[in-house]
Amino acid sequence: MKTIKGILAAALVMTALTGCGSGGGGKAASSDDKGAAADSNAPITLTWFDKNTGDAFNNPVAKAITEKTGVTVEIQQPTGNPVEKLNLMLASGDLPDVVMLDRGSDIMNKYISSGAIIPLNDLIDKYGPHIKEMYGDTLAKTKNDDGKNYYFANWYGLEKYPVFGFMMRMDIMKELGVGDKVNNGEPFTAEEFENFLVKFKEKYPTIDGKESIPMTLNGENIGSVSGTFKGMFGMMPYYETNGELKKDIRDPRYLEMVKFLNSLYRKGLLDKEWATMKTKQFEQKLAGGNVFATAEALWNVGNPNSLLKSEASDPAKADDRQFYQYKVLAPGVSADQTTYGPKSSLGWDGVAITRSNKDPERTMKLLDFLASEEGQYLLMWGVEGKDWDMKDGKHVPRPEVLDAFKKNWDEASRTTGIRKWTWMIKNGPGSDGTPYDLIGRFQSDPVTDLAIKNLADTSFDTAPYDNLGPAGGTPEAIMDTKVNDTINKYFLKMALAPTEEQVTEQYNQMMKEVEAAGLSKLEKIYTENYKKRQQLWTESK
Repeated sequence: MKTIKGILAAALVMTALTGCGSGGGGKAASSDDKGAAADSNAPITLTWFDKNTGDAFNNPVAKAITEKTGVTVEIQQPTGNPVEKLNLMLASGDLPDVVMLDRGSDIMNKYISSGAIIPLNDLIDKYGPHIKEMYGDTLAKTKNDDGKNYYFANWYGLEKYPVFGFMMRMDIMKELGVGDKVNNGEPFTAEEFENFLVKFKEKYPTIDGKESIPMTLNGENIGSVSGTFKGMFGMMPYYETNGELKKDIRDPRYLEMVKFLNSLYRKGLLDKEWATMKTKQFEQKLAGGNVFATAEALWNVGNPNSLLKSEASDPAKADDRQFYQYKVLAPGVSADQTTYGPKSSLGWDGVAITRSNKDPERTMKLLDFLASEEGQYLLMWGVEGKDWDMKDGKHVPRPEVLDAFKKNWDEASRTTGIRKWTWMIKNGPGSDGTPYDLIGRFQSDPVTDLAIKNLADTSFDTAPYDNLGPAGGTPEAIMDTKVNDTINKYFLKMALAPTEEQVTEQYNQMMKEVEAAGLSKLEKIYTENYKKRQQLWTESK
């Protein structure tokens, strides 16, 4: 799953991929004396592979970082798949000084096991006081199996923020007589939600000459679909029983969940085309004005909502035309048992120092500055006196900065440098209570505000369960891929089955196939890795 308005924002700041710069880490020591400048701000240049952006390090935020630290960064980024470039660099040994890659990915494991990135513990002890302060126990939880830290996470720290939920048009909800629950934070039962879909279909057989659609889903983003329905049934990443982790398909609620989804389809309440729809088609349907509901991550309805709002005939009612996010309870599941908000407190990406780096001391000092509160506000708010001011002990953004991001996010980020590089970023507020993430959190909107009210309390930390599968390149990894592919295939078959009996038949067939593919063996690996992680975290405290 890939911040949640913050995550949306992280995605939005990714600009078009540009050409890859020259490789090699030699530029780290522009001084002839390795590490001699560790306690100075003597000018040096670091080559830095950032999988998210290739923009030049020359905007006001970049210049302020260089002024503070003496470090100039030469950004490298591929024109194609970042993972392919990372694999190529690893194979050739032509490494930059710093790499930023997916924290929980197989490529990270390859970089660690090959020695391409170095242990950071001694450097943290000598040059990382702010890192220790800001990261806290995140350092312990991101240690490798050998007890060493090889990277620093970004977007770390658990934040109570909505992720998945059932999205409904507020104006239509009001027309259907939903009442106070449209905005008072109370959840809906599954029966209530289904009744809304039925009433919508009866009241609006067509809208603007188009057949009305009670509910549609994004067939290209099954993660959001399954995440929402699993959240409704209170399912966790794994089904834990007798101290062992099992695939969530063994959870008795899994079959109930799929049957509920299938029932909406069989009753004609779910778009017949949803399973084959691509994201662009999905967004076009939502924006078409004839769809009432969907199941999605909060940040995935921004474009349709903007179009719906812009086309309102009455500006005073424009906000009501948008899709708002709600909590729906499965039978027997209480509001506090729902799991709509999976999020890892250990973040998304990892920043690591490579073995080619000729001045790891200065690099660590740079990273320590970026991790500090001063560095966080510089990266995410911009330059003091230009983009924001300190008033009465609080960071206050300048209105023109907020306006610029509203008009054109990418352009504002490119020209100011605000939120351009998400290195070492921490979730949550700074010491004055203002959020580190200015653009993603400082200003809100009615859709986000209600989503927080309805669903922020469903957040839970997935960190204990992240990446428990077998090591990449092993026979078990191939098994894992086959099992997951089989589950995804049958999820759609069950969702689209013509009868409830056939849902059960497809489920039983799926279980036979995944068992034959090695599921039980994989579950032993999940459990073993889970227990090792718990032990490592306990020992590291």
